[in-house]
Amino acid sequence: MEMSEWTSQVRRGILEYCILQLIGHKPRYGYELVTILDQWEPLAVTEGTLYPLLRRLLKDHYIESFWKESDSGPPRKYYSLTDSGRQLMDMMYLEWNKISGAVEQIQRFGGENID
Repeated sequence: MEMSEWTSQVRRGILEYCILQLIGHKPRYGYELVTILDQWEPLAVTEGTLYPLLRRLLKDHYIESFWKESDSGPPRKYYSLTDSGRQLMDMMYLEWNKISGAVEQIQRFGGENID
């Protein structure tokens, strides 16, 4: 397996979780999400990656959208979490902590029994 393929697979799930976290804090519009994620190079996305993910989350009723006037141009489409989206985000949070904690322990102790 090539490194880029592995990285792509890992990023896909983490990116969805990060988007739910960002939208969960406050409603955001698409380009705003792109700009925020650009702050962390491993999470940087293009609009071509982001918008299909947002459409899928809308279709699955994890997020909802609404239009809001902008001070500096045309109205923007904002996204916010639904109750189902908040539940998904909370479950992802718990799973992420379990997975990242286990990986951290393996990295630290090399798989030795750490009882």
